[in-house]
Amino acid sequence: MQLSTIGTKMAGLSGLRSIMEDVAACTAGESAGEWLNLSVGNPALVPEARDMWRTALAEVLEEDFGGTSGSYGPSRGSHVLVEAIASYFHRTYGWRLGPENIAVGPGSQMVCFAAAALFAGPSAGGTRRVVLPMVPDYTGYQGLCLHEGGIAGVPPRVEREGDHRFRYALDTEALSRRTDIGMMLVSSPGNPTGRALDPVELRALTDLAAERDVPLFLDQAYGAPFPRIGETHGEPVLDDNVVHCFSASKAGLPGERIGFAVGAPRHIAPLASFMSNSVLHAPKLAQAALARVLADGRLDGVVREAITPHYQEKRRFAEKLLAERMPSDVDWRLHSGEGGMFCWLWVDHDWFDDVALYTRLKEHRVFVVPGRHFFVDPLETPGLTPHATRCFRLSLSADEATLTEGIVRLAHVLTTLRP
Repeated sequence: MQLSTIGTKMAGLSGLRSIMEDVAACTAGESAGEWLNLSVGNPALVPEARDMWRTALAEVLEEDFGGTSGSYGPSRGSHVLVEAIASYFHRTYGWRLGPENIAVGPGSQMVCFAAAALFAGPSAGGTRRVVLPMVPDYTGYQGLCLHEGGIAGVPPRVEREGDHRFRYALDTEALSRRTDIGMMLVSSPGNPTGRALDPVELRALTDLAAERDVPLFLDQAYGAPFPRIGETHGEPVLDDNVVHCFSASKAGLPGERIGFAVGAPRHIAPLASFMSNSVLHAPKLAQAALARVLADGRLDGVVREAITPHYQEKRRFAEKLLAERMPSDVDWRLHSGEGGMFCWLWVDHDWFDDVALYTRLKEHRVFVVPGRHFFVDPLETPGLTPHATRCFRLSLSADEATLTEGIVRLAHVLTTLRP
């Protein structure tokens, strides 16, 4: 069998997906309970969010199963969800949206995949790329482009803060020097750092998007108005050059794959057509449930009263544990995020390597994620390699007992890695 060039690329596993396969294999069977999984990207099972979605889905099944799951629907999104989205954002932010401003897809990652195919790659004007304005960013972005070399990441400026903190700063000058931008894509608040764009950075990105006549895709999977897992520096702003991507996943419905984009018709129309030509439409049952919780205020209530407080408390809990347990003679630093689902750590020593940490922790029945997978070609980017291979991600989705024991074992392993 002969795969195409694109087939070869898409049939392979990324570095992070290979690790996830390793995690799945190790945690299967009788020994599953022995493992502490701090690598998981799945959101925590917040009881209030679980109950909300269960009730909404049951209502749809009871009232109109035939009209939802029993029939095809519009590729742009079901009429009930498109109307609910328009009403929700008008009520929340005063936005005036019509169907032409909205495209629904089976998860926001699929929306971004469609965007990469539409706005990047070879064209009559030359080859353009999906540019991530500041890595590290969501590792799933690196599989969006079907063409080799279609994704590019701009390294950040690394700034130390105090004894055990650091943060990344957007390098707008390096970004503006790129001449191959087909679209920009950034998660804010981000995975893995929890970092949100501040108003000055956002304005710099929107100005560059307008200057180059390219779309800026803002992935709001962790941000406002839902699920608000991470703090933001402001609410979403409607702009002719910005496409906002929203998702129900981190609000408690990851398995049903439902997301949507809001933006100018010139960007949304091709996205809706792409859905028609590829997946036909997003699952209608999930669309109907999302429409209900947007329209009646249930989602906002659960976000405010349960989801946001849950992750704020988890972040405080993890920060306290790290301060208490990490070796005092190791230069470890936690990214100063605004919340989020993860802790992003940097160990600034020549002897430290993220994959070596992964391997050693695995011997102690703990999983974390090596940091290099959140950068684009870190081993080939001058000046980035030492930093990218000295970072790793911890998930805050685990329960407190797992998080506590996992950090205790992490601290121990660091002392064994140290010369």
